[in-house]
Amino acid sequence: MNLYSKIDIATSPVRVSYGGTMMSIGSCFAENTGLLLDKGKFTIDINPFGILYNPKSASQAIRRLLHPAEQPAGALFFHGGLFHSFEHHGSFSGVSETDCLRKIRERLFASASNILNIRQLFITFGTSWCFRLKESGRIVANCHKLPDRMFERERLTVESIIDDWDETLSALWAVNGAVKVVFTVSPVRHMKDGAHENQLSKSILLLSVDTLQARYPDRVFYFPAYEIMMDELRDYRFYAEDMFHPSETAVRYVFERFAETYMDAETRALLAEVNEIQKTLSHKPFHPASDSYKHFMAQTLLKVEHLKAKTPYICFEKETEEIKRLCKKNLPNKLL
Repeated sequence: MNLYSKIDIATSPVRVSYGGTMMSIGSCFAENTGLLLDKGKFTIDINPFGILYNPKSASQAIRRLLHPAEQPAGALFFHGGLFHSFEHHGSFSGVSETDCLRKIRERLFASASNILNIRQLFITFGTSWCFRLKESGRIVANCHKLPDRMFERERLTVESIIDDWDETLSALWAVNGAVKVVFTVSPVRHMKDGAHENQLSKSILLLSVDTLQARYPDRVFYFPAYEIMMDELRDYRFYAEDMFHPSETAVRYVFERFAETYMDAETRALLAEVNEIQKTLSHKPFHPASDSYKHFMAQTLLKVEHLKAKTPYICFEKETEEIKRLCKKNLPNKLL
């Protein structure tokens, strides 16, 4: 008896592997997936502008990375005791203008260099709703809790999203013709407007991605994170307390389906080894100075060294130095 609807996902020609570089841009679902890849020791640049929800802000971020420039004078604004940028998430805000600009500048130029060499770009659309600043008419990535009267709220159309992303993808491929773009639609429901409005918003995103995928079948792909959450994980036990966001279990499950789709068996096996080591390293001992704990960590270091011998591009440098610091007196000389 089949008690749930499983989403069939064909194996993708996009191959995620160790040794390559990726980037993820978009909503908090892009952030969660990116962090799981990062924890698995893949090389990934996660949300260079912070979490972005609408397709227009995501495309603007990519264009900024393709043509990086110093933030112009007066581009920031002060509100609530912090300096903010309309292009960035609140994680880039700062107590001083200098602090805010420094965080923006460092990340911008680092990610601008990365985007020239990435093999995969993962884009997660969260909502088709966006906010336009009345004073200038520009669409902002974040309102930073400014008064509602300063913005006009509008829903992007399928046509406007496609036209915008046509230009953005062409500009991207002009400088990095090898990059494959994988779109997802966030399974996080935006229910403030009601269930029907949320469905309309998600439908616009899905139709936009479908058109782009049909237009560029060898370069644009789709991963059904939204459908997995809506059908395979429709039970409320897979949601966080707010009943809108996926629970930690749900995020891990969707990531497993992601790995099945974009990683070969060898890469998944390496990921399992890395995750086992990470689980060991996150263990908090009752007696960190004990000989038994030091021996335990010494065995972990041996596992790390064995993994590095097979895959030298998987970096455990920080973790290795910490283990050596904790266990120096108990480790064999060849590991010091």
